[in-house]
Amino acid sequence: MNKTVFITGATSGFGKAAAEIFAENKHNLILTGRRQERLEALSNELQLKHKVEVTTLCFDVRDNDAVVSAIDSLPKIKIDVLVNNAGLASGLNKIQDGLLSDWEKMIDTNVKGLLYVSKAIIPLMLEQQSGHIINIGSTAGKEAYEKGNVYCATKHAVDALSKSMRIDLLGTGIKVSQICPGAAETEFSEVRLHGDKEKAKSVYNGYEPMSAQDIASIIYYVTTLPDNLCINDLVVTSVSQANSFYINRT
Repeated sequence: MNKTVFITGATSGFGKAAAEIFAENKHNLILTGRRQERLEALSNELQLKHKVEVTTLCFDVRDNDAVVSAIDSLPKIKIDVLVNNAGLASGLNKIQDGLLSDWEKMIDTNVKGLLYVSKAIIPLMLEQQSGHIINIGSTAGKEAYEKGNVYCATKHAVDALSKSMRIDLLGTGIKVSQICPGAAETEFSEVRLHGDKEKAKSVYNGYEPMSAQDIASIIYYVTTLPDNLCINDLVVTSVSQANSFYINRT
């Protein structure tokens, strides 16, 4: 059965890779992001290659008015899967050296953005008495690490919200899954390090990290289970990584 999949942060990383694997499997897409040109390019590519329907919505998840306006602009359609992927780390400082601008960006995107989008889409899923919410967490939401402070706090919030959503939506027919990746080589470190590409590349030296496609395959997999099954919480790392603290580098 063809599903309609709503993906936030679809212009790069996990979101883009997830869009590609869902399209490959003939599911229709609603893709959101802040970069209109990237959204349009991805939409055109997926429609041409996989013959699926793709709708793009360009907005910033940190702006609730923009979120509501964009989702209200959609025609009356069934949204089967929501992938709350939009998120970032900004800065890598000890708490005493942290920048308020970095903190606000992470809190507004990773926590409030997830809430804004979820609040707009959950009523649609309640009306149809079905749906699947997939929140992209992190190993940083399972344990704190040096210089991770506020990023870790936001991902701990995603962990708590995922558990709370699952409880509050019990009996509604809506599944809630959280996927918590460890180190994966995407734009993540470049964004965190404010555009320092060389330093970002060094984060992955000495071992083979996961790729965006690895995580996308897991996002897709959890949507393929029978209706009576739900993967609640899934932590995944490369074989070289045990947790946020231990990575085997050669």
